[in-house]
Amino acid sequence: MNATSLRGALLAAVACILVGASFTANSVLGDYPYAGGQALRYGLAVLLFLPLLARGGQPRPTAALRTLTLREWGRLALLAAVGMVGFNLAVLGAERSAEPAVPGVFVGCAPILVAVLVPLLDGRRPMRAVLYAAALVATGAFAVQGWGSTDPAGILCSAGALAGEVGFAVLAVPVLRPLGPKLLSATVCGVATAESVLLGVLLDGGALLRMPTPGEAVALLWQAAVVTVAGFVCWYMGMQRIGAERATLFSGLIPVSAALTAPLVGTGSYGIPQAGGSLLVGLGVVLGSGVLPRRGAARDAGPAAGVENDARHQRRIIVHRNMSATGQPHQPGSGNGVLGPDSPATQQQPIATEHGDHASRIVRNTVGQPRGSAEAR
Repeated sequence: MNATSLRGALLAAVACILVGASFTANSVLGDYPYAGGQALRYGLAVLLFLPLLARGGQPRPTAALRTLTLREWGRLALLAAVGMVGFNLAVLGAERSAEPAVPGVFVGCAPILVAVLVPLLDGRRPMRAVLYAAALVATGAFAVQGWGSTDPAGILCSAGALAGEVGFAVLAVPVLRPLGPKLLSATVCGVATAESVLLGVLLDGGALLRMPTPGEAVALLWQAAVVTVAGFVCWYMGMQRIGAERATLFSGLIPVSAALTAPLVGTGSYGIPQAGGSLLVGLGVVLGSGVLPRRGAARDAGPAAGVENDARHQRRIIVHRNMSATGQPHQPGSGNGVLGPDSPATQQQPIATEHGDHASRIVRNTVGQPRGSAEAR
């Protein structure tokens, strides 16, 4: 794993740990008007984002926002409605008729769906290693939380929470590049503020807002400054570096973080099942995110893959120094070798070796496989 991917993994991990720790703050806000609390949280986050966006030397945010198409604005509105406001509303609705573990188990399946949806929408196959890792993460999340009692309404709301978690990653992919992590986070917070106010007017009317208690005020400030501003920026910066499907693996750290912090306020316990589930989540994250360097990672993609899997490469390898430009027809030479039609004989460099592993190293060093290409997705 290169330095950029490692930073991306660390940023995604920090974001999900912050979200998991925020569940303690959510318990304090149980009696505060839902939509009004969301409006305060996201509105305050927008104010905190302004100094970050106004730093000198950076492009003006308004210029970037003016380049967005109507379709992209619609995607931002859907991202805020589904991945933020809708997600929180679904979790709240699920906890009214189900134990908190039920929506947690559903949300723990998000890495599997994201690992399938993002590549398919991008026109490529899902990565097998990420799928296996997502299954480990989902299993670990289930072990950490267990399963509680529920009813059909609780299951329906939990499924809505799962859709919100998936949408928070999938819907952001096309708009992350033009806006960047900070401007994207600030923009969706502004949109979520307006949506929360509208929802509050429809649901609560004049009871949309009330003066929070000291404990509720601290919880709202934590949600705005730490979870939303710091968490969102870390999340999208991590997703920008390692991709949505790998970043979503770290969402398995949310129940782990919640389980670790729950005993601090007396709302839960951390025992052997939680420890075992945490180990499974950690194993899935490590294997799927590419934190550990994989031997022969260059085999996943690139021209060397076909050579290393061919038994003939142990006897004689023809390395082409001069290859045809992209999109230009290949000019066949005197014969066909392991790499396809040979270039003219004067341009061939035979390398003879007896050991497959040594030949593999020669192939990787001479063919020109770019470093980290198996990770750049």
